[in-house]
Amino acid sequence: MKNFLPLAAASLIAGTASAASVDQAKLDELTRAIEPRVIEWRRDIHQHPELSNREVRTAKLVADHLKRLGLEVRTGIAHNGVTAFLQGGLPGPTIGLRADMDALPVTEKADVPFKSVATSTYRGQAVGVMHACGHDVHTAVLMGLAQTLTAMRSQLPGSVLFVFQPAEEGAPEGEEGGAELMLKEGVFDKHPPKVVFALHVQAEMRLGEISVRAGPFMAASDSWHIEVLGKQSHGARPWQGIDPIVTSAQIVNALQTVVSRQVDITLNPAVLTVGAINAGVRFNIVPDRAELIGTIRSFDPKQREAMIAGIQRIVENTAAANGATASFRIEAGSNPVLFNDPDLTEKMVPTLMRVAGEGNMRLSPLITGAEDFAFFAQKVPSMYFRVGVTPADRDPATAPSNHSDYFYVDEKAIPIALRALTQVTVDYLSQPQ
Repeated sequence: MKNFLPLAAASLIAGTASAASVDQAKLDELTRAIEPRVIEWRRDIHQHPELSNREVRTAKLVADHLKRLGLEVRTGIAHNGVTAFLQGGLPGPTIGLRADMDALPVTEKADVPFKSVATSTYRGQAVGVMHACGHDVHTAVLMGLAQTLTAMRSQLPGSVLFVFQPAEEGAPEGEEGGAELMLKEGVFDKHPPKVVFALHVQAEMRLGEISVRAGPFMAASDSWHIEVLGKQSHGARPWQGIDPIVTSAQIVNALQTVVSRQVDITLNPAVLTVGAINAGVRFNIVPDRAELIGTIRSFDPKQREAMIAGIQRIVENTAAANGATASFRIEAGSNPVLFNDPDLTEKMVPTLMRVAGEGNMRLSPLITGAEDFAFFAQKVPSMYFRVGVTPADRDPATAPSNHSDYFYVDEKAIPIALRALTQVTVDYLSQPQ
């Protein structure tokens, strides 16, 4: 995977394998025919986004479509998850295809005709809701692929389990959700897949580009919580209290040394971020409590353990030095490292190269973002790849990123994503097992 060029010739093999079992011309025709409908679905989902574990409308849209196709549909998995099983007309393995459905607590500022004006509540605050990460594209693409493959059912050498996942962005506080809960509730039990594929649209890549990486791909993520307890006093007489705000400030500064001084970052990247601090309600009161939340990103279990131990030391000892007390905990809902099966990835790279075209295939760097598809990849050999969505005339380095309120998908990327996932599916099933 260090260089895609040696694999270029192998792309011809993938094309031959596909043609041996499936009428490629017919497949291409059906794929082109469904593209406008996929874009319509994407716009509809984009205009009606729903937060994690709240994807009721989206799940119904998906389930109704799959039922109309005559597939074996299951709903209500991990709250709002939907699956559909397509039995191919020829013998072969079962594979899984996954798309995520949830949106983010972001108020959309991008100027599109189908702009979201949805609102909801997140962590007790009124928020806008936006598909700021492209899950609307993923869902629409998989809906379209389900229709295409159903039409080709008689030629399909194997079966497909379509998995529409809720809560990829993380379940609300106090709830379970996402891929981990889908597995817990037996998403693969009746139709266990041999492999699973998924894609993600990406703003840091230009339209037409596809990237992938074998082995560790995206970071493990942990959310953490710190509570600092002091003693309340009048703001004019702080010596009568113990200030949790000052203590928290010192903790934040000291936490910067965990990665910079306590982790060997020549082995793997690592990230420690403080995402929010909450303390106090009035200008002249020293509060008795402060709360800090944040995230850790890592690619190695031992490195992760060292970071957690370093944070624990800093939190407890800094608080003690100020006369305060503090607690640190890792929250539920951590994601493992997303690991692309090396053999599967090497096998499917020629297909992605063929779809991307000359000069558009990229070896992805390690990504410090996290993805709970990692739970599926722990159970079943998997491949996860990314598709660029930034217009060709814009610099991806300065384009609004995923999770930005200006996140923008060039819709010319949607047919590319659809073709990529379609060909990965058909080429894998058509290869000798």
